[in-house]
Amino acid sequence: MEISPEMTDTLIQKAIELAYEVVPRIIYALVFYFVGKFIVKRVLKSFNKILAKRDSNPSLNIFLSGLAKVLLIACLFLGVLAILGIPVSSFMAVLGAAGLAIGLALQGSLSNFAGGVLILLFKPFKVNDVVTAQGHTGTVKRIDILYTHINTFDNKEIIIPNGNLANSDVVNMSTQPTRRADLTVGVAYGTNIKKAREIILGIFEKDERVHKDPQPVVFLNNFGDSSLDLVIRAWTNAETLWPVYFDTMEAINTEFENNNIEIPFPQRVVHQVKEEA
Repeated sequence: MEISPEMTDTLIQKAIELAYEVVPRIIYALVFYFVGKFIVKRVLKSFNKILAKRDSNPSLNIFLSGLAKVLLIACLFLGVLAILGIPVSSFMAVLGAAGLAIGLALQGSLSNFAGGVLILLFKPFKVNDVVTAQGHTGTVKRIDILYTHINTFDNKEIIIPNGNLANSDVVNMSTQPTRRADLTVGVAYGTNIKKAREIILGIFEKDERVHKDPQPVVFLNNFGDSSLDLVIRAWTNAETLWPVYFDTMEAINTEFENNNIEIPFPQRVVHQVKEEA
C-alpha cells in the first residue's frame, strides 16, 4: 500500500498537533513531579522534627512518618496522572479492588496493625509498665506496630498480638503512684483477735514504707474450717508493694511465734465408736 503525499501531510499534521498537546503535559508533569518531590521531602523533614519533639513511642513515630510519606507520594503520583490526562478514577478503582483483596487475605495481620495503632495512640500502657494481659504478668519491654513484647518476672519473653490486647482487658499496675497490699493470715480458734490486731498494726507502725494515711487496717474476715481468717490492708508506694508484702508476712510469723499465737494448719478430728459385743 502506497502512502500518498496527502496522507503523509495529514499524518505529519496530526503528529504535530499531538505533540503540541502531549509535550506540554509531559513537561508540566515533570515540573510538577520534581517540585512536588522537593515539597514532600521538606514536609516530611518538618513532620519528623515535630514527632521527635513529642514524648511518644518510637514505633508510633516510625509508623506516622511512614504513613505520611505514603499519603504524600500517593497524592503526588495522582497529580502527575491527572496532568498527563490519565483517568484517575479508574486508577483509584483498581487500587480499591486490590486493597480489598489484600485486606481479606491479611485479616489477622490487619487486626494486629489496627490494634497497634490504637495502643500507640491512646497509650493504655507504655514501655516499662507492669501489666497483666492475656493471662501473663510482666514488664512491657517493646511495643511494635503488630506485637507487644512483655518480660515476665522469671525472665520469659511473651509476645502478644496487638489485636488481642486492643480487644481485651489489660491491668496496668504502674499508672498509680500508690498501691494497697492485701494480706490474709489465719489464727487458731480461741486466739485473742484484739491482741493479734495490735501486733500486726505495731509491725506497720515500725515500717516507714507503709503509709499512715490511709491507715493500715486488720479485720476478721471469715470463720474458716481450721482458722479465724484476718484480712490485712496497708497502703504503700507502687515500687515498694512486694517488699512490704513479703517483709510483713515474715514479721507477722515471727511476732506470732514470740507471742504464742498459733497459725493453724488444716486438721480433722476423728471419733472412733466401738460397737458392744
